[in-house]
Formats: sequence, structure tokens, C-alpha cells
Amino acid sequence: MSSLIIGASGGIGAGLASVLRTKGPVKTLSRAAGEIDLSDQASIADSAARLRAEAPFTRIIVATGLLHGDGVAPERSLRELDAERLAHSFAVNAIGPALCARFFLPLLRDDGRFAALSARVGSISDNRLGGWYGYRASKAALNQLIRTAAIELARTRPQAVCVTLHPGTVDTDMSRPFQRGVSPERLFTPRESAERLVAVLDALKPEDSGHCFDWAGAPIPF
Repeated sequence: MSSLIIGASGGIGAGLASVLRTKGPVKTLSRAAGEIDLSDQASIADSAARLRAEAPFTRIIVATGLLHGDGVAPERSLRELDAERLAHSFAVNAIGPALCARFFLPLLRDDGRFAALSARVGSISDNRLGGWYGYRASKAALNQLIRTAAIELARTRPQAVCVTLHPGTVDTDMSRPFQRGVSPERLFTPRESAERLVAVLDALKPEDSGHCFDWAGAPIPF
């Protein structure tokens, strides 16, 4: 019943590792520790190769994401769009996790669970406010990439689950500048969010594969 957390140095990733250690062995990978770089395909491939002897994993969770920092900030209007910043958002929020699916899904148990952290704002049909172009679009791309991977995975491992998860608003460095207006009961600690996400992931069934779910287990439309 071992689990793997990719991005364990972040607030949610660390929370997930802590929660899952109560359920069994946990392996962690993080950029901060120099173990994996989601912007470098070779780094992702090498990390998966190093862990092959420890497979299969019951759960593999990609707990990474970029909203601001590294020269990126949420765009409020079309005037703020910049090609390099958009490309960086897609590299971190969509391409990196998709490559993790490519290289790490072979290490998943036949009935295991793979998840990547997404966001409600990645829902195209639920977009009523606009703004945050790069973050919204890259998370929407992530949802599509993981759904496509889930369809392929089901052909050979029909009992496996492959989804994206929305953790809610979590009190981390990433969300701190955007917490104004969030009610206290909807602002989770990393531990609270992790507990909810693990409960949701463990309760999913194979027919749920390919979809996006929030911290309460409710499906989020694409």
C-alpha cells in the first residue's frame, strides 16, 4: 500500500505525504530536494527509472502547480498576455504533470490511483469571471491530458483510476495573495485539504476515471 507524492516540498504535497504516512510507506520527490524537475523531461524519466524497483505504487499524486512567481502572475486582461509567461504556465501546470503520467503510470498498481492537482478555474463551462488566462488555460489543458491518459489506461488496466483533483483554497504561499473574500470555513490548512483529497481519491471507482473532482468529492465539469 505504498504511495508516491511528486511535488512533496509544497504545502499540499507535504500535507499529502503526512496524511498518507498514516496509511503506509510513502516515497516523495521534489524539485527543492533536487530529485525531479517537471520542466525537464529527462529529469522526470530518470526519476521514474530510479523508482522502478520500488513499484508498484497504490497511489501516485502529482501535487505541483504554478499560479504566481518565477516571472508569472495571473493576467487580469488580454493586454497582460505574454508568450513566455504563458508557455511557462503550460510547462509547469500541464506538460510536466502529463509527462509524469507518461513515465509514472507504468509504476502504478493495476488497481491503483493516479491523480494530478488541478483547479476549479480550469473548468471552461464554469468560467464566469474571466481573467487568470494562463492558469485557467493550463489547468484546462491538464484536465484534458489526464482524461485522455485515463481512456488509454483503461484499455490495459480497467480497474485503475486516473483523475484530476481540486484541493480547494488552501493556506499556502501560492494562494495567500488571493485569499481575500474566502470564508474561514472554506480556507483549508494543507493538512485539512490533504485529508479530504485522500478520502476522495480512495473512494473513487474505475468508472470515475478521467474526471475532475473537488475536495468534497463533487465532480467538476470540464
